Amino acid sequence: MPSTAWGAYKGITEVLRAKLASGEFPPGAALPSEAALVAEFGVARNTVRRALDALAEEGLIVAQPGRGRVVAEAGASGRSAQPHYRRIAAELRELIESGELAVGTRLPSEAALAERYGVARGTARQALAALQDVTVSVHGKGRYVKPR
Repeated sequence: MPSTAWGAYKGITEVLRAKLASGEFPPGAALPSEAALVAEFGVARNTVRRALDALAEEGLIVAQPGRGRVVAEAGASGRSAQPHYRRIAAELRELIESGELAVGTRLPSEAALAERYGVARGTARQALAALQDVTVSVHGKGRYVKPR
């Protein structure tokens, strides 16, 4: 593995992507735990998490409560050619623009979005960040639809 954290993160992502492509981890199979991957690659847990988050954003793996991260089913990544956070942001933006989420309405939390869409909280955080032009964040209170 490369000696820098950035290089290690990218290297781990590539190794895991290759294992997924080769079928070493078939659809629905659980990936090794973060602790096992830390031991295998000899890096910090956050480095492993960054690699796993990148694979999740690509739709290759999903986080499942109680099971950990599992390989996405073949049809799951075919739902959308775009990263999960963009799809989530697009759906929320559509609700805002249609008026279904009115001005002043509180958006779902990161945790609620992560559970609803079966994604990591970081992915939900990216989706909310992509809506900064139509929402406002109130520290400690959440994110709300802002007036146009």
